[in-house]
Amino acid sequence: TSANDDVTCQCMMAASLGRRDKKATATRLKADLNRTDNSSGVRQLQELLDAVLNPEKPAADTEALDWCKCLIAGGEGFEDFCKTVRSYDNATLCGLVWTANFVAYRCRTCGISPCMSLCAECFNNGDHTGHDFNMFRSQAGGACDCGDSNVMRESGFCRRHRLRTGENVPSIPRDLLLMSEMVLPRFILCIIQYLRDGYIEPDTSTERDLQKVLQQLEPQISFLEELTKMGGAMRTVLTKILTNQQTFKDLSMGQEENLYAKRNYDKYLSALKNSGLVSVEEKCHGAAADVTGDAEGGAGAVVLLGKTTITLYIKHIFINFLSAVAVNDFKKHKCFLEELLFWTIKYEFPQKMVTFLLNMLPDQDYKITFTKTFVQHYAFIMKTLMKSHESDTMSNRIVHISVQLFSNEELARHVTEECQLLDIMVTVLLYMMESCLIKSELQDEENSRHVVVNCSEALLKNNTYWPLVSDFINILSHQSVAKNFLEDHSLLMLWMSFVSFFQGMNLNKRELNEHVEFESQTYYAAFAAELEACAQPMWGLLTHCKVKETQEYTKTVVRYCLETLQIWFDAIGFIDEPAPNQVTFHLPLHRYYAMFLSKAVKCQGLDLDSLLPDQEMLMKIMVHPLQIQACLSEIHSNMWVRNGLQIKGQAMTYVQSHFCNSMIDPDIYLLQVCASRLDPDYFISSVFERFKVVDLLTMASQHQNAVLDSEQERPMLEGALTFLVILTSLRVHLGMTDDEILRAEMVSQLCMNDRTHSALLDLIPENPNPKSGIVPGSCSFEEMLSAVADFKAPVFEPGGSMQQGMYTPKAEVWEKEFDPIMVVLRTVYRRDVQSAMDRYSAFLKQSGIHTGNPWPPYKERTPLHPCYKGLTKLLHCKTLHIVIFTLLYKIWMDHQNMSEHVLCMVLYLIELGLDNQVQDNKEDEEHCHDSWFPGTNLLSNLHHVINFVRVRVPETAPEVKREAPPSTSTEASSYGQNLREAQVFSLVAERRRKFQEIINRSNTEATQVVRPKSSSTRWVPPGTPPQLVTEILEIRESMLSLLIKLHQKLSSKQNSLSASWLEDMDTSRHTHGDGITAIERILTKAAMRSCQIKRSIQDICGKVCPPVPPKKNSPTDKKTMDKEERRQRARERQQKLLAEFASRQKSFMETAMDVESPDTEAAMDLGASEVMESEVLYDCVICGQSGPSTEDRPTGLVVLLQASSVLGHRCKSKEAKKLPTSDEEHIYAADTCGVAHDVRLTLMQQFFKDSSCLQSVSIGWDGGVYVQTCGHTLHIDCHKSYMESLRNDQVLQGFSVDKGEFTCPLCRQFANSVLPCRPGRETEAGAWHTPTNKKTFVLVKEVEDLQEKLGPFPVSFTIQPGTESNLSKEMELVIKDIKNTTQKKYMDYGKNPGSPDNDFLFMYSVARTNLELELVHRGGNLCSGGASAAAKRSCLNQLFHVLAMHMRLYSIDSAYNPWTKLTQVTQMELTGECFGNERPEVPMLFRDVPSLLIIFVLTMPQPLRKEHFTCVVKMLYNLQFTQALAALSTKFSPEERQAWSTSGALKKNAANAETSFEVLLSHVISELSKDNSVYKVNAEETLMVSVWSPQSIEFSLQQFCLPFLRLSCLLQHHLYGDNLTSCLEEEEFSSLAVCLGLLSSAPPSNTVHSASCLKWAVSTFDLVSQWCTEVTGLFQMQAEQSLTLLVQEPQWASPRLLQLPDNYNIIFQYYHRKACTACKKVPKDPALCLVCGTFVCLKGVCCKQQGICECVLHSQHCGAATGIFLLINASVIIIIRGHRFCLWGSVYLDAHGEEDRDLRRGKPLFLCEERYRVLEQQWVSHTFDHINKRWGPHYNGL
Repeated sequence: TSANDDVTCQCMMAASLGRRDKKATATRLKADLNRTDNSSGVRQLQELLDAVLNPEKPAADTEALDWCKCLIAGGEGFEDFCKTVRSYDNATLCGLVWTANFVAYRCRTCGISPCMSLCAECFNNGDHTGHDFNMFRSQAGGACDCGDSNVMRESGFCRRHRLRTGENVPSIPRDLLLMSEMVLPRFILCIIQYLRDGYIEPDTSTERDLQKVLQQLEPQISFLEELTKMGGAMRTVLTKILTNQQTFKDLSMGQEENLYAKRNYDKYLSALKNSGLVSVEEKCHGAAADVTGDAEGGAGAVVLLGKTTITLYIKHIFINFLSAVAVNDFKKHKCFLEELLFWTIKYEFPQKMVTFLLNMLPDQDYKITFTKTFVQHYAFIMKTLMKSHESDTMSNRIVHISVQLFSNEELARHVTEECQLLDIMVTVLLYMMESCLIKSELQDEENSRHVVVNCSEALLKNNTYWPLVSDFINILSHQSVAKNFLEDHSLLMLWMSFVSFFQGMNLNKRELNEHVEFESQTYYAAFAAELEACAQPMWGLLTHCKVKETQEYTKTVVRYCLETLQIWFDAIGFIDEPAPNQVTFHLPLHRYYAMFLSKAVKCQGLDLDSLLPDQEMLMKIMVHPLQIQACLSEIHSNMWVRNGLQIKGQAMTYVQSHFCNSMIDPDIYLLQVCASRLDPDYFISSVFERFKVVDLLTMASQHQNAVLDSEQERPMLEGALTFLVILTSLRVHLGMTDDEILRAEMVSQLCMNDRTHSALLDLIPENPNPKSGIVPGSCSFEEMLSAVADFKAPVFEPGGSMQQGMYTPKAEVWEKEFDPIMVVLRTVYRRDVQSAMDRYSAFLKQSGIHTGNPWPPYKERTPLHPCYKGLTKLLHCKTLHIVIFTLLYKIWMDHQNMSEHVLCMVLYLIELGLDNQVQDNKEDEEHCHDSWFPGTNLLSNLHHVINFVRVRVPETAPEVKREAPPSTSTEASSYGQNLREAQVFSLVAERRRKFQEIINRSNTEATQVVRPKSSSTRWVPPGTPPQLVTEILEIRESMLSLLIKLHQKLSSKQNSLSASWLEDMDTSRHTHGDGITAIERILTKAAMRSCQIKRSIQDICGKVCPPVPPKKNSPTDKKTMDKEERRQRARERQQKLLAEFASRQKSFMETAMDVESPDTEAAMDLGASEVMESEVLYDCVICGQSGPSTEDRPTGLVVLLQASSVLGHRCKSKEAKKLPTSDEEHIYAADTCGVAHDVRLTLMQQFFKDSSCLQSVSIGWDGGVYVQTCGHTLHIDCHKSYMESLRNDQVLQGFSVDKGEFTCPLCRQFANSVLPCRPGRETEAGAWHTPTNKKTFVLVKEVEDLQEKLGPFPVSFTIQPGTESNLSKEMELVIKDIKNTTQKKYMDYGKNPGSPDNDFLFMYSVARTNLELELVHRGGNLCSGGASAAAKRSCLNQLFHVLAMHMRLYSIDSAYNPWTKLTQVTQMELTGECFGNERPEVPMLFRDVPSLLIIFVLTMPQPLRKEHFTCVVKMLYNLQFTQALAALSTKFSPEERQAWSTSGALKKNAANAETSFEVLLSHVISELSKDNSVYKVNAEETLMVSVWSPQSIEFSLQQFCLPFLRLSCLLQHHLYGDNLTSCLEEEEFSSLAVCLGLLSSAPPSNTVHSASCLKWAVSTFDLVSQWCTEVTGLFQMQAEQSLTLLVQEPQWASPRLLQLPDNYNIIFQYYHRKACTACKKVPKDPALCLVCGTFVCLKGVCCKQQGICECVLHSQHCGAATGIFLLINASVIIIIRGHRFCLWGSVYLDAHGEEDRDLRRGKPLFLCEERYRVLEQQWVSHTFDHINKRWGPHYNGL
């Protein structure tokens, strides 16, 4: 024993020793345990573990964890151990678990279960080409199903799981996991003990912080998670431990003597007790003994019985049910897994625990045990969920688990059978809803015994029930489980009672007096609840009732539906009339009944009558759905306005695409069933009574309506008729196939509007016709779509608004399939019906079928299923015919509240009746109390003439006869006869009688029921409208005659139908047209069906006597007619006015735009000596006055100043740079224009005088200021007051007035400054433009003098010294604006910031930037000639004046004037140059020639004569050409250089030596080879074996000089208005040279010599030598540096955005997981700059600097405050412009030409080249501000 004790001591010590000893101990223990007799090893290990895993130590202490790792690894390193174990991974499933927001894939083609999902790796390694897949962001988390053939087809497995690599792994050596088996049980126990210890009940007073406990346990739980990732081998070990009941028994209670363990165990027991997980024996006793048992009873099932609200009937079921079902048949947990799950629930599903439990699922044994455990705890889980404060998070985590378990059919079936899963679910659902029941107020408020859920309870409002419902729907999708459910009658009954909780919820009561104070939004909760908790399980069950074999199920469900409905009617005390002014949209019991009936007839061949109840029940069933239809009409007639907007919301949701097939469709179908089985007269009169229009249906011209105001009568009548049309013509459940339904739905949606593919998918109801085309033999969505619609590819409208790819109906669809009835049924907004009709009439006009205003077309219907033939009786019943007759008469007589729509619907009903004939059954020519019509057949009733009608009218009505009764006997007798014959009609009485009849079928007396008096003779309270009296009207019309008269009325010709018209009728043109066509169509149809009718028609038409136009019945009618006419006239007047106004506006716009064309204004200002011409006039767009711009009241151009780096991003190559999509690819910015110029300036500043450097280059490539205008002008003082008004009225502007931003008052273009226009004259071109033929040297001298004489700006500028004119003030302000436009760093390039030189450089660079940008906009050259598109909008002229005026302040020191160096040979004092302290000036050959040109033009007195301008250009061209030669010479190899030098020297004395490039080249080469030769550099590089021919030299010289020529030409165009001529690209050089006066006329293109343009003012060779000496005399510079400056690169390609890959997935996969370079984290919203490819965090707090987020910072740095970013996770592009930003849209579209913002649909996206070009175009042309409309401030937060 002593030895053993010794070991123990060592172990105890080891616990306190360092890591090395841990390893040694572990190794020794492992060896001990491997012996055959390992008892001592076991004991030692247990003692060590007792010491190490002591739950009394704080969990945060990781020592124990280190020990465990060490022991498990058995002495080797833990990492190596993991690797070894992984190599034995035998898993064939992927099982990767992810949490919310992870990007996963779902492929519908490969999925068996709809929940199937794949991780990106498995998806990309599988082959899913052409499949219907999408990428999605996980909401609740999930797991990868790759390898699981229960959930997906094997063809979709990835390579790794398809080959089942796991199966051939060698079996694992026993000793590898030996230690794990010993150590892990103790480790898991330790975690459980911590959990027990840390748990505090929610209702105790102590502070409850479960999160804290979990945080401390984080390393331990993460360790478990790590273990699960080691693969199958380790999972097997864990499964054994977790599910072994013996281990749990041994360890769970702790040893006897350990006090801590005992206490810990007691805590567990008390927690268990509080959870109400009691065993079943106790439960049943409780249930039997006392129905109101303990409140915490098991699963809360007993609690349900506590409420008195549930009918006894359900109670009875409950008690039986509970004794039958063991909801939770255990007292204590039996294994670690069970207790772990228990604590997971108690701690409300911590993410790490959930992940651990799910990671284990690939192990089959574990999966089964875990599923059972989960089901056993199911009730407890839901109970915890209801109490939780974080129910959203918890819901997600529950579903994360349950969806993995219940999607597998085998498992689901197993637990349904073994653990009564279904019973548990239904019970728990009932229990859940129990907590929020209230008494129903439907029908009989006082005595109602019905209870409904209260929609304002959190449970419903927050959708807390969805995890349960979604699990329920999930398991019902398995055939075997659904069978179980449908066979279990007690369960079905329970389910029906659950559904009845929703029957009649969210009751609306119509407000009649006050508007409601508070609009409750509970309705959404109600609709969601019915859809999710009732309808979706119903659809789930229906999918399993598709074949004959399942008839029994349907019969059972129908039986229980009817029973429950009966219970419901009794509970609400319903007899025969619905309560007035109440409506509920929720009748799930009716809908269950309807949908199962429909399935029974459609798929199972059951006989409808066998499933229907008696007539009385049918009458009850029809009431509530009919009430909803009437209320829809009332809501649209504004009768519910006082209930607020939410009631409209309900009406819209009821028909909305996600709800309609579970709501309005079953309701209409149920009404169709009732109508086909009930007496038609009863049904029709019920409809009119429900719609409250009974009183309106009278022949009298006036009536009183007790329930409607008169303005509501028309819409209600239209509603009633439309409803009847829908009822009799809709065939969705009456015999259409699924394909036909899909087609009809698609057509109706497309007719309302063109739709995108995704919108269409969303708008078409899902259930009766699954879109995925899974139903065998049915058409898929795509095929159907291509059959009915054409695809319109996404196009660009001018103005840049981007369209998406749309589908539009084919022409034949409009012609044959457009069905307005379906449109009415499916519209949420009434405007959609109008839109469909407008599109229809546009189609008819376009195809020339009908030009007028068409009526909705009549569409032939598919034949009725024989079961529903009874429906046509509606069209052939006297009541309907009387209504039709009455309405035709009223319309003909112009009674009030009739409308075209009413007539349209009446005609529709007649036509339906003609098309659907009833087989005549003569028996029922029953005792009709009125003799209106002889029978019920429409055909025979059409021509039946009705002579007299008796009506009740108010005494005041015009029909009332005032004269005394007739005196003569003959009259009297005929009068009496009339009285007897006159028809009386009362709908209500009719209906009452029928109702009695049905109820008393058995009583024979029923037939003798006394007919009640006409309902109009109500008791009238005093002070009401006049009494009603009975009058007899003489009518003598039949329906036919009325139709013919209406035809005449509509066509407003008398006898519009001749007697013989039927014969020469061509029936083809009848389908489309207006009311006239409709009547003709009806008459033709009727005549075809019956000769008698044909004769009657001919008779009526033959009585050619024109019908007396009906008399104006009453003054009120006259008024309404006048009113209409007056309205019409007013409308016409308005049209005229509008047209006039429009034409005025147009001419105004034209003049406004023309004013500012640069041509008219280009003439330069005149000095006083010149001839005065008319001044330029400007229109002010604010005050509308026209006048010149003056000193005191200057006019200005509306301009937008913006900083731009577009030029700086140009590269040499024409190809755009590629966006990197892998770690190997990079973008380098070194070769861009901006960088090149920076390098150049920095190099100059090292060696030369600063002031000279700053005149030798241009800046503004990055951050230059670009000026653009819309061309409108305004007075500057008007502008100031305009800005004031904007400042006071800052509502929702997208711009900041404080920053000077505004929109042009005329064209609303964005602007931020005003550029003053110089007061000027227009002169004849003569004096200024005519060349004077002076000699070159004379002009050179004149130019020099002009520069000396920094002439006053036009005299008027300085009227009195000391006072500034308004104009000059404004000019200074604009300069300030220009400077403020860009950032400081883009202006200060000098050594001493703010110096005049610096300012000077900035000013002339602004001019340069604008010229260069215009060149870019013209495509980089001037070949196109003409005024550019931008010319209208160009403000360069004004800009030049402003800049010139400003630069006049800086004089150029004549000693340094570059002009002298250009035109004179001066003696250089070399000594001074070399040794003086002052740095030298920049040599002429290093200077940037275009910059010099701009400096000269801006510093010389304005206006400049054209000859002087040309002189400057010529002199500068000499320099440019010399630079070209020098640059070219450096590219030769030394031998070549020598050769050219020699050959040129020979021709030096020729006559044209000065204009021969060979001579000059040789001169330049020899000069540059002296002293500090630039050629030293590449002497070593002998590799330059290029051979230059004279042609190639000529070409490259031209290319070198072209940029200068282009710029000069453009400048000349703006200053003098010269036109640019267009030419071919190869002729551009000569064309520009001629334009600039360098060549007198263009020679043939191939012979032009660039040298022939040279004009030297002094000795050529001396001047060139002087220029070269400046370079070779630089002794401080290395040759390489001189070379760099000498070889300028004036050629830059057009600016391009990056080239993007074609498939968006490439970008997404690389960047969405990429870590940010700054903060090393993966950003939440990664973004990419499309200009330079930088990866940035959008909105990332991590990368903020000085409160500015990274995107904004980058936009300032990269684009001078313009940034174009692609948001990786959203696929959209945002533009940042200064302080504003906007969403531009996406350049990636899916296969249907649609954007997918936020990647919601996750379909594959492809680059849309056109869109990307538009984006690039807007970037280059700086038009983001003008084209994109929705801008908002970003507050530096992007």
